Amino acid sequence: MPLPLTRRHLLAGAAALALPRPALAEKPTLETWVVPPEHQPVTLRLAESFPVGSILVDPNVFALYFILEPQVALKFTVGIARGNLYESGRFYLGAKKEWPSWTPTKEMIARDPGHYAKWADGMPGGPTNPLGARALYLFDEARGDTFLRIHGTPEPWTIGSAVSNGCVRLVNEHIMMLYERAQLGTPIVLYPRSSPA
Repeated sequence: MPLPLTRRHLLAGAAALALPRPALAEKPTLETWVVPPEHQPVTLRLAESFPVGSILVDPNVFALYFILEPQVALKFTVGIARGNLYESGRFYLGAKKEWPSWTPTKEMIARDPGHYAKWADGMPGGPTNPLGARALYLFDEARGDTFLRIHGTPEPWTIGSAVSNGCVRLVNEHIMMLYERAQLGTPIVLYPRSSPA
């Protein structure tokens, strides 16, 4: 059964309202950052039924839903792509990796060569790698690997905002939870965004 690609709210009631991100007094570090309670995973009842195991991302509320039962999901707070870099659509989980290596795309290097050109040949996986502890690789039938990822981050304080170069990011502990549950072939829907951030 195909997943509907609509803008209908996934949750019963208003539980999906996005919470504003608090201003940071100083640049946080992995040693000092604590995931705020509102960004912790939570199990929710949905207004509609979806296939068990599927992954749905609502960029308008910075939420990823992993479907546990037809109308029950585990909700994670995520960071999404900034501006017009966000790509909505239907995908499937084509690969997944632990502590993945990362190579910026040609488009990323062209946008910001000072930041990305030094990694044109790739960055090995590890705690400072932009993909974090785990990565899920989004594929579609036409392109195969889309170069879109659902991944961890070495900057967990960016969760709940539009900051990435096209991917969906989670706190490392949360992507590790999702990685263990998500199976290859899992359907993934990235819902459209109301307006670029």
